[in-house]
Amino acid sequence: MAFKPLHDRVLVRRVESEDKTKGGLIIPDSAKEKPAEGEIVSVGEGARKDSGELIAPSVKSGDRVLFGKWSGTEVTIGGEELLIMKESDILGIIE
Repeated sequence: MAFKPLHDRVLVRRVESEDKTKGGLIIPDSAKEKPAEGEIVSVGEGARKDSGELIAPSVKSGDRVLFGKWSGTEVTIGGEELLIMKESDILGIIE
């Protein structure tokens, strides 16, 4: 199933977090925090100014991004858990 976000929204796939700490301790699933890093899957066409002019998004499909801990809405599309969020919820692009 294909999904295209509307306006200034983006579809993000979370990046899996590490199972071990730097010291080598294994972190159980119950103690893991959801990662605040992801990959952009799909991007809407952008927001509109009051004049109707389109503001192009700053991110594109394939970008790795950081976002706020409580950002977005979790959805399941095609059996995969993804996030839909506004572009303004993205803190930055990881290069």
